[in-house]
Amino acid sequence: MMRGRVGCLIAPPAGVGTGVLGAVLLNAAWRACGVGVNGAANGLALLFYGALLALFATAWWGVLVGYVGRNNPAAGLFGGLAGATVMVWVFVALLQVPDGYRC
Repeated sequence: MMRGRVGCLIAPPAGVGTGVLGAVLLNAAWRACGVGVNGAANGLALLFYGALLALFATAWWGVLVGYVGRNNPAAGLFGGLAGATVMVWVFVALLQVPDGYRC
C-alpha cells in the first residue's frame, strides 16, 4: 500500500525538475542563436513552455513510479528518467530555433 504513494512524492519534484531543465536548455539554445531582443523578451515563452513540459513530465513520472515502480522500483525510476530525457530532447529539438532565426 505504501509503495503506490511513493509516486505521489517523487512525481511532482521530478516533473518540475524536468520542466526547469528543459527551459534552461532551451534558453541556452535561444541565447546562442540570438533569438529575441533580450532575456526578458523570452521569459514568458520559456515560462509557458517549461510549465507545459513540467505537466507532461509530472504525469509521466507519476505513472512510471506509481504503477511500474510498485513491482520493480528500479524499472520505474529508470523508465521515468529515460522518458524525461526523451521529453527534454524532443522539447529542445522542436523549439530550438523559431522561424526566421538561423544559427
